[in-house]
Amino acid sequence: MKEGEIRRLLAANLLCVFSIVLTAVLPAFFWKGFTVLGTHLTWLCICSVCISTFNIILHLVFRPNLTPKRSSFAQKISRFLKCCIYFFMSCILFHAIIVLYGAPLIESVTETFLLAVLLSTFTTLQCLCILGPNIQAWIRVFNKNGAMSIWESSLQITTMCSILGVWFGAFPIPLDWDRPWQVWPISCSLGATFGYMAGLIIAPLWIHWNRKQLTYKSR
Repeated sequence: MKEGEIRRLLAANLLCVFSIVLTAVLPAFFWKGFTVLGTHLTWLCICSVCISTFNIILHLVFRPNLTPKRSSFAQKISRFLKCCIYFFMSCILFHAIIVLYGAPLIESVTETFLLAVLLSTFTTLQCLCILGPNIQAWIRVFNKNGAMSIWESSLQITTMCSILGVWFGAFPIPLDWDRPWQVWPISCSLGATFGYMAGLIIAPLWIHWNRKQLTYKSR
């Protein structure tokens, strides 16, 4: 395993962490009264859009083209439309799962859906960037020892950390602390965000620490 590839992954992940920090800090200079807690739904929209755009750019710049294939313009359009459909279906699926786990069914629909969009941004969008709209590849990667590159190993870690983050973020909501961040879905979205950021930092460090044990099969 090349050290240069791990450094590329670390650089991409740290830039993504930095972009998340900017979504919480930068809008306050242009939007009076903007805060992550006070205008949380606005922040959810800004974070989802910015992280989506930033991740796409990062993967175009940093991700190695392991299987270079020339495709026609029609194929590129078809692939793009599939990615959009997969992302939207992911948002609907996450929304349904969150409701099944106890979120309000009718009340706070906007809040729940925006949380689902944020979670899809941290998980599904990464799969689309690295693997494309290929369900079989997704199943392979999330099987034991299914990763074929350090980018796929990083995908496993960041996805797991994001889902664990949103799950742990739900724990304080029923408690009668009457804190502003207990309002739905602030603690869950913050949990998902911190979990995703932790995964971005942990992934390259874990890969570097276990680089001698990691062996990737060729595609």
